[in-house]
Amino acid sequence: MSSTDVLNVATAARLFHASDGTGFADLMIDGHRETWPLRGKRFQAWLRQQYYERTWDAPSPAALNAALNVLEAQAQFDGPQRKVSIRLAEQDGVIYLDLADEFWRCVEIGANGWRIAEDPPVRFRRSAGMQPLPLPVQGGSIESLAPFLNLASENDFVLVVAWLLGALRAGGPYPVLAIAGEQGSAKTVLSKLLRAVVDPSVAPVRALPRDERELFIAASNGHVLAFDNLSGLPPWLSDTLCRLASGSAFSTRRLFTDQDEILFAAARPVILNGIEDIITRPDLADRAILLTLGAIAERQRRPEHALWREFELARPHILGALLDAAAHGLRMLPHVRLKRLPRMADFALWATACESAFRPAGTLEAAYSNNRRAAIENIVDADPVAALVREIMADKAQWRGSASDLLQIGANRSGWPKSPRALAGRLRRAQSFLRTLGIEIVFGREGRLGMRTIRIMATDENRFHNIVSTVSRVSDNGDAAGPNHPRPGLEQAL
Repeated sequence: MSSTDVLNVATAARLFHASDGTGFADLMIDGHRETWPLRGKRFQAWLRQQYYERTWDAPSPAALNAALNVLEAQAQFDGPQRKVSIRLAEQDGVIYLDLADEFWRCVEIGANGWRIAEDPPVRFRRSAGMQPLPLPVQGGSIESLAPFLNLASENDFVLVVAWLLGALRAGGPYPVLAIAGEQGSAKTVLSKLLRAVVDPSVAPVRALPRDERELFIAASNGHVLAFDNLSGLPPWLSDTLCRLASGSAFSTRRLFTDQDEILFAAARPVILNGIEDIITRPDLADRAILLTLGAIAERQRRPEHALWREFELARPHILGALLDAAAHGLRMLPHVRLKRLPRMADFALWATACESAFRPAGTLEAAYSNNRRAAIENIVDADPVAALVREIMADKAQWRGSASDLLQIGANRSGWPKSPRALAGRLRRAQSFLRTLGIEIVFGREGRLGMRTIRIMATDENRFHNIVSTVSRVSDNGDAAGPNHPRPGLEQAL
């Protein structure tokens, strides 16, 4: 037995490689195309099966490994380069959503609608734990999702639907969905339900990764990442989630090597949930949608298995409604213009293009703006430096001084920086958020010696905000449930 004998049974495989050099094979199995990495267990099992059916014998490990080396070389040097995606791909303005079923079908979404495709031009790979999506049903209503979600307001529902639609756009950027609420408010159930709509998995939620390598592995093997029951985020993870939301590259060292790197340059939709406000750093909050869930009365609770049974019946219609909205978004996107672009501008444009499929124009912009302002309020309240600046400017048009001067003003506050340099750094981190509240911070130098100065100015927007901030907080957080969210009917599982 030699590697040539094994290679002779692999002639049906159509070989190619990904951009990182990984070899793949397209296989025709039971009349449909499947795509598997050459070094994966599934392809090697297929190779053994082909050899066994022809010889009634099994290839030796040495012969199998030698044949795989040859096939990998053929894929890398003779085969074409193709992009291989997980769950979602986009090509020539068309979105492809992998149903992950046994027939390897996907949904093809274009400006004129969507259809089930059996031989798409894109390639998908399957990771362990991926579960199939149901066959979507035409003509469904997104309102059928509302009874399963314990949301506080109509605005929150609009933002959740916008987040789901954002998750159907390959490449992102994707706002981080941060869910807070007391024990028993169905945070975990909400996280599982949302993931089940677009990227179901055997393990829908998980604990926080211990390092960037673990996060890299999770992001490489799933489209949506959902982290459950958090009590906080370490600074390194907050920064990495910012990059993951917007699609910036990060790298990790390959195991058992000192020099080789593994690069990951893709964006992923992320869900975080916890009892407290999880996001406390301004840069991540600026990329987030924040939801606060209310408590569920004992008489309104129901067994989780009953909730999921009803959800499974509604899921094909919910998915079909989302696909209808995504097709509508592709059609409307070239015509969308926003007066002001927020931080996640591409997401805002895409979600706005989709919104008129399920809500009046302008609904999302108002909800997203209010949510971002509430996020800013939370961050400012949690940051003693930003909170003091807002207090100082509450009745002033301008403040001028040095970092040392400001350091002395707040010296008795908990969590206050220990040095002028640390204070200046905290001010720079809070600059963009305070600017949104109408407070501008300018760093400069004055005099012949170039003394460092800080100038803080209040705009008209800040003075107006001081008058209406209390009213706006009540309006944003206490919005009535609305006809689509009747609270008595929200019988959620724990």
